[in-house]
Amino acid sequence: MTEIPSLLEMIKAGVHFGHRTSKWHPKMEPYIYTTKKMVYLLDLEKTQEKLKFVLKFAKDLAEKDKVILFVGTRKTIKDLTKKYAEEAKMPYINERWLGGTLTNFSTISQLIKKLKDLESQKEKGELTKYTKREQLKISKKIEKLGEMIGGIKNITKLPDAIFLLDTKDEKTAVEESKKMKIVTFGIVDTNCNPESVTYPIPANDDSIKSVEMITSLVAKAIEEGRKK
Repeated sequence: MTEIPSLLEMIKAGVHFGHRTSKWHPKMEPYIYTTKKMVYLLDLEKTQEKLKFVLKFAKDLAEKDKVILFVGTRKTIKDLTKKYAEEAKMPYINERWLGGTLTNFSTISQLIKKLKDLESQKEKGELTKYTKREQLKISKKIEKLGEMIGGIKNITKLPDAIFLLDTKDEKTAVEESKKMKIVTFGIVDTNCNPESVTYPIPANDDSIKSVEMITSLVAKAIEEGRKK
């Protein structure tokens, strides 16, 4: 089982820092330990408790060969989204959430098919039948589709769960998940509503070290589950 970081390790990564007291969500109160210099500090024992549950949940899903979609599109964390989703061999969205990704999956599936068809043609050298201008246009189309849906091009059905590296900025993903009754889990800071996801992980979502610590643990738990 993936080892939960110690309180000291979490403090070093800045997991405990919340937002200023002027910016908070009242439902985060159970996860707040104290305030220091007008900034909320999270109760890291609660974080450990929630993290332990989530890691077991992710591991169990991976054991059953279920699909967990990683979502994190904010500029500062999008590279982490891609890195750890690829490590876990899971799909990801790290550029922009397309409206209807879950609620209109048939349309997204058509885009995925289009991307795969174009990539296949390019790999087989079949684009040479077009003019250079047309080839350039197709290459740009592949690049654009790759940015939009490259991280989910291998999914054939709706994901079984969604891991959100940042619940605050992924409102559409959260809303669509609820509509489709898909389980969500992710990082919630003191300015977030913990009830927006099925299983919240109270932690600092602004610190790269904090987000990376939690994301890497989720990826590790998934890898462990897959090996079993």
